[in-house]
Amino acid sequence: MSITIKEAQEIVDKWITTTGVRYFNELTNTAMLMEEVGEVARIMARQYGEQSFKQSDKEVNLADEMADVLFVLICLANQTGIDLTEALQKSLDKKTKRDADRHQNNKKLR
Repeated sequence: MSITIKEAQEIVDKWITTTGVRYFNELTNTAMLMEEVGEVARIMARQYGEQSFKQSDKEVNLADEMADVLFVLICLANQTGIDLTEALQKSLDKKTKRDADRHQNNKKLR
């Protein structure tokens, strides 16, 4: 299934208002976002870093945890009236202008 960011925002909103009853408040969702990012970091440290998996970590799934991060981020965007499609485009435009030569000239990236 392929969906746009706008569609994802609409799908999450529909899910929240039907299955989820209502959005958690912004502070709760921010804390939940940090928790989900921490779960991604935990997997990354073990799968790609130098830490080893504990027996209880064996069933973790990086894609699931990344999707959880995205879900909560979309919730926060919906709650605060942010169009993530527009925001991402502005961010890419800014980075393209600001970093037009920076990465090309970075000897560490070669």
